[in-house]
Amino acid sequence: MNEKNLTSLSGYVLLLIALILLGVSVYGFITEAMALALISGFVAIIIMSGLVVINPKEGVVTTFFGDYMGTMRQTGLRWVNPLYRKKKISLRARNLNGQTLKVNDKMGNPIEIAAVVVWQVADTAKALFEVDDYTLFVQIQSEAAVRHLASTCAYDTMEDEDATVTLRDSTGQINVLLEKELNERLARAGVDVIEARISHLAYAPEIAGAMLQRQQATAVVSARKQIVEGAVGMVEMALARLAEKDVVALDEERKAAMVSNLLVVLCGEKSVNPVVNAGTLYS
Repeated sequence: MNEKNLTSLSGYVLLLIALILLGVSVYGFITEAMALALISGFVAIIIMSGLVVINPKEGVVTTFFGDYMGTMRQTGLRWVNPLYRKKKISLRARNLNGQTLKVNDKMGNPIEIAAVVVWQVADTAKALFEVDDYTLFVQIQSEAAVRHLASTCAYDTMEDEDATVTLRDSTGQINVLLEKELNERLARAGVDVIEARISHLAYAPEIAGAMLQRQQATAVVSARKQIVEGAVGMVEMALARLAEKDVVALDEERKAAMVSNLLVVLCGEKSVNPVVNAGTLYS
């Protein structure tokens, strides 16, 4: 069932007529013209029962003995058939701050994840008639989408080196995937997802310590690798400059000793103390 527009009348003129009829009814009671009083009062009540105030970003869904008649979105004081049953529904954007969920990622590691979803009702007929409670439907389907997304992606590239999209390193793409899946899931309820993003992401407490040590070890290895590559480049440059300037002639053994000393100086964590060698390498 899709939403259809219901044309309504401006309620200001009909409100004025209803007030006039109420005045006539009061006058009839005073003058003891009971027929006039009852008829004018009854008609005034009928007219006033068809009035409805519609605020901005608000819709009024109308039904007539179980049949969907249409949705009014015109703002202000409106008037429709008094026999119509009217139900207001907000069309404003809403925030869903999802609970932190404990799920397993693609590699089976337990993680904690939560999402924030900004949504609004786009089709009032679907929201009211296709699902039992559209707000609860949004909440449950949002949690299901987050769980599914987490189970199809690895936490980071340390877990899956071939992964092109990970939960931690591909935030923009993950948010796009989440928003797309939510729109597909919530289309049945006439809900449009404006924005969806991951608000919390972490390893579960039982493995957080081990994963932190692993990340630290990986960072240390990466830093050492960069230091060694830089040190080797500096040693190569030093040997080339010495040969270019013809400062000293070094045989292979002296070059090996110099390379060893430079690497120790450049790669060591602590500052080194120079040692003056007054002799030679051979004595």
